[in-house]
Amino acid sequence: MRIEMKGYGAVEVAEGAPAIAIVKEIDKDLAKKACVVLINGQARDLSALPQDGDTLEVLTFTDPAGAHTFHHSTAHIMAQAIQHLYPETKFGIGPAIKDGFYYDVDSPHVFGEADLAAIEKEMTRIVKQNLPFTREELPREEALALFAAKGENYKVELIHDLPADATISVYRQGDYLDLCAGPHLLSTAQVKAFKLMSVAGAYWRGSEKNKMLQRIYGVSFPSKEQLADHLYKLEEAKKRDHRKLGAELDLFTFMDEGPGFPFFLPKGMILRNQLENYWRQMHEDWGYQEIKTPMILNRSLWERSGHWEHYQNNMYFTRIDDEDYAIKPMNCPGGLLVYRSKPHSYRELPIRCGELGLVHRHELSGALHGLMRVRCFTQDDAHIFMTPEQIKDEIKGVATMIDQCYKMFGFSYHVELSTKPEKAMGSQDIWDVAEASLADAMKEMGMDFTINPGDGAFYGPKLDFHLEDSLGRTWQCGTIQLDFQMPEKFDLTYIGPDNQPHRPVMIHRVIFGSIERFIGILTEHFAGAFPLWLAPVQVKITTITDRQNDYAYQVARKLKEAGIRVEVDDRNEKIGYKLRAAQAEKIPYMLVLGDKEQEAQGAALRKRGEGDLGFMALDDIIHRLQDEIATKTNA
Repeated sequence: MRIEMKGYGAVEVAEGAPAIAIVKEIDKDLAKKACVVLINGQARDLSALPQDGDTLEVLTFTDPAGAHTFHHSTAHIMAQAIQHLYPETKFGIGPAIKDGFYYDVDSPHVFGEADLAAIEKEMTRIVKQNLPFTREELPREEALALFAAKGENYKVELIHDLPADATISVYRQGDYLDLCAGPHLLSTAQVKAFKLMSVAGAYWRGSEKNKMLQRIYGVSFPSKEQLADHLYKLEEAKKRDHRKLGAELDLFTFMDEGPGFPFFLPKGMILRNQLENYWRQMHEDWGYQEIKTPMILNRSLWERSGHWEHYQNNMYFTRIDDEDYAIKPMNCPGGLLVYRSKPHSYRELPIRCGELGLVHRHELSGALHGLMRVRCFTQDDAHIFMTPEQIKDEIKGVATMIDQCYKMFGFSYHVELSTKPEKAMGSQDIWDVAEASLADAMKEMGMDFTINPGDGAFYGPKLDFHLEDSLGRTWQCGTIQLDFQMPEKFDLTYIGPDNQPHRPVMIHRVIFGSIERFIGILTEHFAGAFPLWLAPVQVKITTITDRQNDYAYQVARKLKEAGIRVEVDDRNEKIGYKLRAAQAEKIPYMLVLGDKEQEAQGAALRKRGEGDLGFMALDDIIHRLQDEIATKTNA
């Protein structure tokens, strides 16, 4: 028979051959890495039997669906190990998650760290047995009877909740049987490296009305090297936690009087202001005008915008003069009012309005997380009003801005096109045009993107930019949203060349996303060691003896006059102690002043991460620092 295999074209294969045998015949190395196959786009076990004319694609651990299969198979191995060691345990669900898996279990035994080690040991034994994962499909009543006989009430409940026409499948490996849609790996032997990470409580099916189960988390990888790298990054992430560094470096804090509302300290404000100054200069260069809109606006505005209907659960409210008002969760409606405040001609378009607008959103207390998830934050919003003919060029311009910004900080990124959600405003035709415009602009720029179905805003599709930090973690920050709906709702117009009113099209976009969250990301990306231009304190002057104190303050004044942020450490401590203190504060440069340096009117220059750079004249030091600040290098 003949199949089409991605990357290899049309191939002739033996009829009835399983997918893995076909792959081995074509590429043995690929077969060793295979986790799952797509047959006509559907994820299937490696043992599945392709038919004549089918398309076949092999997914490895590097593919999201391949990693998902790998992690889910490991969850079954862990469940089998638990069943061996703690036979009274009943099993809930055991899905794959990002970088790993978990299983919710109901057991009279309370699991602790020692138990995780014992389970890992039993998992190792199961892996060595090379047990195949085999799929069986059962009639509903037979499946119900099977799990009821085993006392697996959670599985019985899940079966009852399946649609009447659903295919009910189970997977076996050795003496373990689980209700599962699959697919799975060929055998347990493919899981070369794993570690159980923690135990937490979790209500069955996420409802506090149900029993609290124990959720055991783990990670797994095809090699021990990948596991070691993952564990190293986890430890590094703990050290880089922006909440910890924010406190140590006196950047920001949180207080009981305002949960989810960050307090920025003086050094944090320096960092924040540098980011905002950069933002303003970038937008000036790209032809934006800065505006500021009110934080509290009347209910009628939010009803018109659709937020009252679609976003009310995330908003805060107040009453003024016996009327309902809302604290803005987004800047867009205010920007629309600014555009509508006077008539416009097609000759003015595109109009690009930027705003660093403080917004408030109600977040559940359990979801709050440092600067990454807060209840008030400053969006670096911009709204672009344009003619339909200008859409692609404006999308390209914003995408280029985002690209330049992220690369300046040393971030790589990927792009997702998020399409129409279930709850959406406007006709399907308008959504089709908007989605096609975003996709075409990306294609014309040569930018790769993936589709994220159903995750667009309620008023339009969007391009989401996910940046990658120094630990390989991704963060969704930049967004370009194309909107045909709001100009219609707010009756926005411009006078065209025919002297008739026309409807503009609107882009909503952010680059940082949130100033607060971006600061959190930068703090972790740089581990608190910010580049010189961003660092709250750029230079620490340290004296060897108190004889250099007067000279130290003369040097500090000269540096300040040159626009350099500086502190003096003239404490009666040994120079080694002072230098270690400056290193702990992650100061980019240190100037060491002794008798010789004072006499020569210079300083011994030390750079963070490089150490002693030797003696330099003061003017040379200033020029060096000014050049580095001006070029915004990330060294």
